[in-house]
Amino acid sequence: MAKTIIDAHNVSKTYHTNMIPVKAVQDVHLHIEEGEFVALVGPSGSGKSTLLNMMGGLDEPTSGTVIIDGVEITDLSENKLIDFRLHNIGFVFQSFNLIPVLTAKENVGFVLQLQKMPKKEREQRVLTLLQEVGLEDKINSKPGELSGGQQQRVAVARALASKPKIILADEPTANLDSASAANLLDIMAKLNKEEKITFLFSTHDQRVIKKARRVITLVDGKVASDVQQSPT
Repeated sequence: MAKTIIDAHNVSKTYHTNMIPVKAVQDVHLHIEEGEFVALVGPSGSGKSTLLNMMGGLDEPTSGTVIIDGVEITDLSENKLIDFRLHNIGFVFQSFNLIPVLTAKENVGFVLQLQKMPKKEREQRVLTLLQEVGLEDKINSKPGELSGGQQQRVAVARALASKPKIILADEPTANLDSASAANLLDIMAKLNKEEKITFLFSTHDQRVIKKARRVITLVDGKVASDVQQSPT
């Protein structure tokens, strides 16, 4: 029997802009099983990035609960939540979010330093990850010396560094050309299949949607449809 890795119950998020309440996410119920490859889609303003951020503990729901691998993260203190994210969730962002003054090797190893992994073990893990994403020849390059596609692959390697159960990716292909996007998606699909890492994407990119095995559509902050599909 498949294990539920993400469990959202009655999750809502309301922002107050100029004293006017804006309901970004409304009463969402969502269950995602371990090893799924899921695209969260919808028009701009539909609430998909907000929902993704709440799943990752980057944003707190106004109401409702989020349970990740049996842990109710909406009930954790800030320090415990930071520690939980560090060991269980990897993030990939549209803007890469790499540290400009660090090399690819140092960017990927940064999470492992926070985890206090011994240096020798850390360096071996980083080299293995950069090889997995095809960047073993760029380990000493800084982000400014890499293409957009290469920077995003460094970001994926960094997300994988802590051996997370889940990777949350917010528009990861938005700044990439077709070849780079296809390469990145192939890497992610391979990791999903071989290592059973659960992937949840927030996206409007058809390239990502076609690769997904499940597509959840949000409209006005609510789940409008939830469809299983055969990836292409």
